[in-house]
Amino acid sequence: MEILFDTANLAAIEEMTPLYPVAGVTTNPTIIKAEGRIDFYAHFRRIREIIGPDRTLHIQVLAQDADGIVADAHRLLAEIDGSVYAKIPTTEQGIRAMRLLKDEGVGVTATAIYSKTQGMLAVAAGADYIAPYFNRMESLDIDTSATIKSLAKFIDRHGADCKIMAASFKNVAQVSAAFEAGAAAVTLHPDLLRAALSSPDITQAVDAFAQDWFDTFGTTTLP
Repeated sequence: MEILFDTANLAAIEEMTPLYPVAGVTTNPTIIKAEGRIDFYAHFRRIREIIGPDRTLHIQVLAQDADGIVADAHRLLAEIDGSVYAKIPTTEQGIRAMRLLKDEGVGVTATAIYSKTQGMLAVAAGADYIAPYFNRMESLDIDTSATIKSLAKFIDRHGADCKIMAASFKNVAQVSAAFEAGAAAVTLHPDLLRAALSSPDITQAVDAFAQDWFDTFGTTTLP
């Protein structure tokens, strides 16, 4: 089970990485847009410094043709570090680029997955991670959980070295559903994790425990 932060916000990554069992960071151009016109490569080198070498870093390419995708991946590896996973949209040209990059041993995350066929093709192309878009698929009236279950069975049946990393979540219930359906990883905005632990019921329970202790012993610490 892997939980990744879907953000490029340095403050959030720096604050929350020590708090949560986070396995890495994922981004895409839409996420980067929220940070403004950053010094792109320096920004991601800083993210690597924060998360360390043992967590994964997934950065999306910009080109849409196979040769351009490969060139983008090479640039990411050269400018940031050799452990970056290139996030590649699962299009026809993307599949070709995935195959070329896997022949070189480059880490690949297949993204923008909306169907079982896309996922299966990405697995066959050698992708290390495949990222079905949970909420976006649900918004299109696609049974996302069933899709993830089918892909998990496909990966298991063929013994593929690939993990399902579900993405695009609107709430924590969708995150739980993705894991229950067979996802090995999820990537989500850190605020969703924070929301899961800040329920008024949780706060009320913790406060009640503290009050009961105080009523019994008259202190707020263990003896």
